[in-house]
Amino acid sequence: MTETDSPVLVAVSVDPETSHRANEAVRIALGILAGENEVAIALLGAGAKILDAEVEDYVDGEDLHRHLGTLKKLGQAFHVERSTMRSEDDWNPLGLELVPIDGAELAGLLASSRRALFF
Repeated sequence: MTETDSPVLVAVSVDPETSHRANEAVRIALGILAGENEVAIALLGAGAKILDAEVEDYVDGEDLHRHLGTLKKLGQAFHVERSTMRSEDDWNPLGLELVPIDGAELAGLLASSRRALFF
């Protein structure tokens, strides 16, 4: 894998209920994809709340919901910290593709990425 084949990692750990940075992280990931670059999105800790059914009620939630829908249409998977994943029916209502990860898998994802952005 060459550097240009390596993904750009966008990691989101900020709480979308209280911070606009979660929306900005997803918007930036979408922009990276639009530039025809591979991107890996990791949802860590409170960042996994972007998958909540009530995300539209959060800070910048309407924009965030729209960006998530676009990423779904593009077939983008989301790497989600295993300990934050939930099984409730109202979690991940968009049916986004989720890849459970733990700390070691996150380290591997980071090591294989050419750049990393943490929010």
